Amino acid sequence: MTTTSAPDERPSVAMSDEAYGALRASAALWAGTSVLITNRRGQVLVQRVSYRPTRLLPGGAVDKGESPAQGADREVKEELGVTAPITRGLAVDWVSPTGRATPPAMKFPGELLHVFDGGVWDDDQIAAIQPAPGEIDDIEFVEPADLPALMAPDDARRALSALRARINGAGPVFLEDGIPIAPTVLVRVGILRTARARHHLPFHPTPVPDGLEVRQSWVWAFAPDGRVLVLLEPDTGGAVLPGGTPEPEDGGDPVATAVREAGEEAAAELADARYLGYPSDPDGPCARVRYAAALMSLDAAQVDPATGRTYVRILATPEQALEFFDWGPSAAAEQLTAAHQARVLLGIPKAAHQPVTELTDPLSW
Repeated sequence: MTTTSAPDERPSVAMSDEAYGALRASAALWAGTSVLITNRRGQVLVQRVSYRPTRLLPGGAVDKGESPAQGADREVKEELGVTAPITRGLAVDWVSPTGRATPPAMKFPGELLHVFDGGVWDDDQIAAIQPAPGEIDDIEFVEPADLPALMAPDDARRALSALRARINGAGPVFLEDGIPIAPTVLVRVGILRTARARHHLPFHPTPVPDGLEVRQSWVWAFAPDGRVLVLLEPDTGGAVLPGGTPEPEDGGDPVATAVREAGEEAAAELADARYLGYPSDPDGPCARVRYAAALMSLDAAQVDPATGRTYVRILATPEQALEFFDWGPSAAAEQLTAAHQARVLLGIPKAAHQPVTELTDPLSW
């Protein structure tokens, strides 16, 4: 009979094929799959199901002889009644026997659960969804920050980890009970763990009308590689672009406001500011102007005198940066277009998609 060595024994110690198979079967885990789908606002699709009080991502058990990707494709078809391209993995989670609350009679041995990227769905794709009757009561798109309140703890951790991995773009992450074994800065700061401020304000790529107060001045600060500076709040995980509220020393100049605020918040030096336009706030009414500028240098991080925070500074592509804000699909797209037009005028190339980079030391270009 063919023999083989047990994985935890010395090579000279042999086991029968039958014994080796029994040993491996005794350590077998379940296999599961799920799919992360978002809408154009960055909200996550979750399902209300008939058999659990908490929300779930589309997905389920991997059938015998089926790969996790095949299982993900099948589950989307069965549960949502549509076909979604499953082209890449976002996370592989080792769910420990104690990492999920299950009835003792189930004898849950643990699970390897794969999370796949279902993409960003437009209104037509969402309208085509037909939830499986008797199993899926309804679907909804929710803010990432709401997932912990709606899902089981391990499901919420896994979904947020997969979403951060998709934004970061470094490839699939490996999790243990939903927690990355190698946390990125997005995980460490907890990006998307608190609600994104909702600013669905129309964007105007035109000068501010006479008489309309400028109440904020923010800037897309482009590094030479085409990425932009984003500031992360260490206590909330919230994200902001450099900028803020005009002060008397700015002399009524929004560019001076943006330059001063970038220095105070991020110890950043800017040059060659280009006007983009302004979102208009009807509740003010007021204008919240936007600029693009070249990022020339960064000094050591310091406490922002206005907030008392020391922001975590990262470089992200403009497209990644938009994931951190809820500006509404139309206004976000218009502002992104204006920022890229200014980038070209600044002579800066378009950034390749890449993981975000934390900036901790002084730097100059």
